[in-house]
Amino acid sequence: MKIQFNPFESSMLYSIPERTHSGSAWNEHVPFAMLLAELQQPRVLVELGTQWGVSYCAWCQAIKALGLSTRCYAVDTWVGDEHAGEYGDEVFKDLKIYQKKYESFSSMLRMTFDEALLKIPDRSVDLLHIDGLHTYEAVKHDYSTWLPKMSECGVVLFHDTNVFERGFGVHLLWAELAAKYPSFNFEHGYGLGVLAVGKYVPQPVLGFLESANASPKGVRGFFEALGRRIQAEVELEKTIKKLKEQSESREYKLGVKVFSALRKAKKLTKN
Repeated sequence: MKIQFNPFESSMLYSIPERTHSGSAWNEHVPFAMLLAELQQPRVLVELGTQWGVSYCAWCQAIKALGLSTRCYAVDTWVGDEHAGEYGDEVFKDLKIYQKKYESFSSMLRMTFDEALLKIPDRSVDLLHIDGLHTYEAVKHDYSTWLPKMSECGVVLFHDTNVFERGFGVHLLWAELAAKYPSFNFEHGYGLGVLAVGKYVPQPVLGFLESANASPKGVRGFFEALGRRIQAEVELEKTIKKLKEQSESREYKLGVKVFSALRKAKKLTKN
């Protein structure tokens, strides 16, 4: 008997994320990420493609709050690609510093996804998040090569299932896989596919998927509203910071002008 999903019973669904980023496409899925950690309680979590660390840090925050014994791995080269764009070493360094609070159970593996395969035992991963290069060929390769790493409780997440331009092909692979396993696809935040590939996925997760598929419009609307709240807070914080910088800049320029005028007046007085 599956455990039906009740959003009012969750201790993590409404949590305020401690790490967000204005450049991240994952802000709107943070509520579900924290909920999934609570429902599944994974023993091993692997993220392929971390960049700013919004999704990864949401899981780390939830895992710490729940007191789970989960082992987490963030895999990325932290140099970017044709879809994420290229970026400098400061992205990795910033996340590395932030991750110190989770270093007892979290490891950042700066390498390719294929190289990381040697670091993770087969049939050990309960939760896998695939968010690397988004071409059909790339995401299919990532899924195929990491599938043997999945445990019998395994759940795979695919980000950007609702993007149909710029060579994104996640939606094509999702169309092939969604009917083969218990699944659900969120359409907001560029799309997030949830695929329960294990034979013994925890009942709370299966209960959520059953409830979501029974009322897809309501569930999508509910999580979109939660996600948009997070995104709105991120944008508000960005706007406040920009206005503050502009204000400080105007005040500085005004101060320079006043100081210059005073100096001139002082010289005139002396003369």
